[in-house]
Amino acid sequence: MMEQFDAVVVGGGPSGATAANDLALAGKKVLLIDRMGRIKPCGGAVPPRLLKDFDVPMDLLCTTAASARMISPADRQVDMPVGEGGWVGMVDRDVFDEWLRARAAKNGADRRDGTFEALERDADGTAIVAYRPKGAPRGSDPVKVRTKMLIGCDGCNSAVARAALPDEKLPFVAAYHEVIDSPPEGFNGFEGNRCDVFYQGKHSPDFYAWVFPHGSKTSVGTGSAVQGFELRKAVGKLREELGMTEDACKTVRVEGAPIPLRPRKKWDNGKDVIVAGDAAGTVAPASGEGIFYAMTAGREAATSAAEFLRTGDARALAGARKRFLKAHGQVFLILGIMQWFWYRSDKMRERFVKLCMDKDIQQLTWEAYMNKELARKKPLAHVKIFLKDSVQLVTGFMSGGAVREGDKAGKRAQA
Repeated sequence: MMEQFDAVVVGGGPSGATAANDLALAGKKVLLIDRMGRIKPCGGAVPPRLLKDFDVPMDLLCTTAASARMISPADRQVDMPVGEGGWVGMVDRDVFDEWLRARAAKNGADRRDGTFEALERDADGTAIVAYRPKGAPRGSDPVKVRTKMLIGCDGCNSAVARAALPDEKLPFVAAYHEVIDSPPEGFNGFEGNRCDVFYQGKHSPDFYAWVFPHGSKTSVGTGSAVQGFELRKAVGKLREELGMTEDACKTVRVEGAPIPLRPRKKWDNGKDVIVAGDAAGTVAPASGEGIFYAMTAGREAATSAAEFLRTGDARALAGARKRFLKAHGQVFLILGIMQWFWYRSDKMRERFVKLCMDKDIQQLTWEAYMNKELARKKPLAHVKIFLKDSVQLVTGFMSGGAVREGDKAGKRAQA
């Protein structure tokens, strides 16, 4: 007899673990399949709202950061303090993700170490999930289970999405980081409560590099969508510049993975499959922030799955994407425009970092980050920022080759 589940969740990162936990708490019979030991490269920053929304204890944080330092191509350094009473939580994904999976299992999810292989159908159309348990003998048949609902939270290159959803190539950034032993406080300017972000083309031609403290460990990484850009070499160069070489700061582990740059156009198959997290493309452009959005998408997927299981109406599945984009789509749009405009050259990155010196921009940025919504306070500050951005946009385009040629033609005409 084949095992039967209400829901099978593939992928035990923040999104999948959240979906499995929510469904288990709702009394559903849930199977969580995860390839243990796989850790996504991640700076590990989480907002205070995440702890509140998802019942995550403070002691799961490695440390808290009180400021961010933006470093421009010309080495201009702009510090952005979070503000009185504010903080950014820092987590180690190795510990954080495992805690989320263990909580889901404690609350009733059946957790298994394995890899999704295929989605099949039985005679009446019910989904059959084939997976290979860790350590299964080579050549052995996969394990198969029946399920009313399949939730894919298995990353940017989601096998579940390929098996059940329309083909869609998501743009992505390839990310790579090295987790190292943290240097002593003050070592070459290192501060254990400050996140450093490098907007320098030598470390990333189209994204950014980072040094994020995790208490006794530190994440040093970078990302890029440019084919052929050597991420490992860029991180090595950054570590060398900062004095964080292997001799000074031992490497604990290294990780790499693609990070999607926009949400998928469709999250479900209109029948019994839905995706969430990186598989659904829920990573914020420009910042690359994904943990909060992954958990939010996982919760929305679980909510829609529970409604489908209760009513049998597959139209409920489309609600997950609609609710997510209603809450966060505007932020994603603005951040996407920012990345397209400000990250395209070192000249523009220099202007971007200079813009970050503005105290109103700093305050509104942190308010939006902490609350995960666009700040509505201080309307005059918004006007001021809009005018500054407009000037930067105009001068940015004026510096383009086509505009320069137009100016030359105009001067010749005047002469």
